[in-house]
Amino acid sequence: MKWEIVIGLEIHAQLATNTKIFSGAATAFGAEPNTQACAIDLAMPGVLPVLNQEAVRMATKFGVAIDAKVANRSVFARKNYFYPDLPKGYQISQMDLPIVGVGELEIDLKDGTTKIIGITRAHLEEDAGKSLHEDYEGKSGIDLNRAGTPLLEIVSEPDIRSSAEAVAYAKKIHSLVQYLEICDGNMQEGSFRMDVNISLRPEGQKEYGTRAEIKNLNSFRFMEKAIAYEFDRQADILEDGGSVKQETRLFDVDKGETRSMRSKEEANDYRYFPDPDLLPCDLSDEYIESVRKDLPELPNEKRHRFITHLGLSTYDAATLTGSRELADYFEAVAKASGDQYKLSANWVMGELSAALNKDSICLADSPVSAELLGGVVKRVADDTISGKIAKQVFEAMWAGEGDADTIIDKKGLKQITDSGAIESIVDEVISANPDQAEQFKAGKEQLLGFFVGQVMKASKGQANPGQVNKILRDKLR
Repeated sequence: MKWEIVIGLEIHAQLATNTKIFSGAATAFGAEPNTQACAIDLAMPGVLPVLNQEAVRMATKFGVAIDAKVANRSVFARKNYFYPDLPKGYQISQMDLPIVGVGELEIDLKDGTTKIIGITRAHLEEDAGKSLHEDYEGKSGIDLNRAGTPLLEIVSEPDIRSSAEAVAYAKKIHSLVQYLEICDGNMQEGSFRMDVNISLRPEGQKEYGTRAEIKNLNSFRFMEKAIAYEFDRQADILEDGGSVKQETRLFDVDKGETRSMRSKEEANDYRYFPDPDLLPCDLSDEYIESVRKDLPELPNEKRHRFITHLGLSTYDAATLTGSRELADYFEAVAKASGDQYKLSANWVMGELSAALNKDSICLADSPVSAELLGGVVKRVADDTISGKIAKQVFEAMWAGEGDADTIIDKKGLKQITDSGAIESIVDEVISANPDQAEQFKAGKEQLLGFFVGQVMKASKGQANPGQVNKILRDKLR
């Protein structure tokens, strides 16, 4: 039997507000347990929630960015369930009338094709607290700092048909919320979490199979592994004549497998009803349009500009616009280099990315700023240094030895562009290698690389490579 996988994603993006969605408590990460939970978060008697206007604006921003219908009226509801880190006994969320309705997102696949993934809705809700199991032998601790943190839950249609598509979609959402500056996207801190709904059906069948939900994935790589495991698990059950249970599962990172957490609840299990303490959220058309006008340049628009105005390749543009931080860094490098766009792209995606990966640090912590890297690119472009020497300059810069000009002067790395000086070195190299010179003249032109290498070695890498090639060809012929 050939099985088709059907996937839908629910992404929880923590909104980058300074305070919680219904209280004035701070949302900063890393505070001591229970130091950022006020009376409202703790569900003390008599307290009332007050909606955070900035959370509404951020949700609206996302809605207009995906060309969805932003609701003029949305309603908050109580989602009732018991869990130790939920003091009220219910979560304030949205059910029947969410703030963002149907939209769509175009994803780019590795084979160069694109696909439209439908977005069912995006709604506002509050986060729960966190149960801590480490350092509590036989017990659990409860940290309510996260309780009440604003979330935007983004629900896709079941349009995804592979783990590659799921990762491409999740990455596109991840990039978009960062471009919009509504979420920092920090997956290690839990700011961006993914729930994956997976079912199988025989190829050609229209009806969906029974789905299992894998909760709280905070890594694209883990999501890919979890989907692969779940596909095999469900296929084995179905091929043995069994039936898949509708349930919630967790992914065990160490074992690389999913395990059952609880049976999957339906909406009626939560007994949703409108929250009597919160008025409906009413947004005028004028307000929604004002948010639309304030949108920044979005990833697709930026990528198109990089291709059509800056002359970058489709691949380079797609890579550099993968995150707003990287795109902004690249543009700052290009500006500092005197608009050397292609050369700047090569250095950002090449030497810089390699150095960041080697030292396992993020772009924000790079010891080489965009302005410093632009200085290196500028000196390559004006032939002050060769590309090879530039790598030495970059290494020194990474070690904190100063800007490009300082390092070039201090180490005497300025490129030799004097044709007379280069001719002298070329003459010496040809005289020292008469056999190879004769072979070149006899038609063995691949020896040119040998001579270039000898000249560069003799000049300590400082001779201009273009001039070396030209002078060598003239002299050898």
